[in-house]
Amino acid sequence: MAAIVQFENVGLRYGHGEEVLRDISFSLAPGSFHFLTGDSGAGKTSLLRLLYLAQGPSRGVIRLFGRDVVTMPRVQMPALRRRIGVVYQDFRLIPHLSITDNVALPLRIADVAADEVREAVGEMLAWVGLAHRADARPATLSGGEQQRVAIARAVIARPDVLLADEPTGNVDDAMADRLIQLFASLNALGTTVVVATHDSQLLARVPGARTMRIVGGRLDDTVGAPGGPLRRERA
Repeated sequence: MAAIVQFENVGLRYGHGEEVLRDISFSLAPGSFHFLTGDSGAGKTSLLRLLYLAQGPSRGVIRLFGRDVVTMPRVQMPALRRRIGVVYQDFRLIPHLSITDNVALPLRIADVAADEVREAVGEMLAWVGLAHRADARPATLSGGEQQRVAIARAVIARPDVLLADEPTGNVDDAMADRLIQLFASLNALGTTVVVATHDSQLLARVPGARTMRIVGGRLDDTVGAPGGPLRRERA
């Protein structure tokens, strides 16, 4: 089966500084689940930025959905981005919109019928425990509540790829379990999931999930599936 994501000898530097990512090569199979780990500053967020097309590499090849995104015309990138759900560490909710309207955005962009949007958003807000705050604005929510809204928005359209940057960092253990199970359920429907986390306790909560660890801007070749041989994935 063809990889949904491929990196070949990718490097990334900001400005004229040293590379923050070096010689990154891996592939992700459709429908796979991955935890991305590493110390603070190791390059997890930079790797996610490459994956959701917010940043181009300094060198190397990146393919998403079989397309070379390094040479792709920028006008074609929005169509690819719509196939990727992202949970940002800083949430990036739209402050003047209600929680309902924030979560509904991906469906409305996709021209989903209004009645289907209402039903899907209602179910999703109930799942993340925020049905009672449907009309609230983001500024009135706690950090943990905003995190749950960001996750609901990212997963509601069942993206082909879901990227989550520390998605459980602002919630309690019970809600963290619930959110990880939401990701696992989406994964069971075929979505490729990548969760960046420093919480080692999460790694055993998704049977079959693999782990990629970044050390000093490089992928650690000794890491792989929990409970089994640890290795870098290849196509």
